[in-house]
Amino acid sequence: MRTHPNDAPQGAGPVAARRASRPRTEAPVELFIAALGSCAAFYAGRYLSRHGLDREGLQVTAEFVMASDGPARVRSITLKIGVPGGISSERQRGLLAVASHCTVHNTLREAPEISIELA
Repeated sequence: MRTHPNDAPQGAGPVAARRASRPRTEAPVELFIAALGSCAAFYAGRYLSRHGLDREGLQVTAEFVMASDGPARVRSITLKIGVPGGISSERQRGLLAVASHCTVHNTLREAPEISIELA
């Protein structure tokens, strides 16, 4: 699972450019994106196995863009699923349908209630 942030859009100020150029660690946003990508990969792998297709080498790459206005949040996410050797167009549609209904993606589409409390 690889995540690629794009948080220094063209024309962004020097702070955004510095942030994009320094070494990155796994910050909470990257972990969030990785959770979505790994969930989609899990579902895609199950789909391939269920249909007798090789899941060896299955890859998911995630790209995301941070919103430029407040509050701080992810504006868009793109997952790209790579199946070595490829699959038929019929299987592609099925694979995309299954991967796009993984639990994490479903949770993002139907936002859960979140409460933050002091312990």
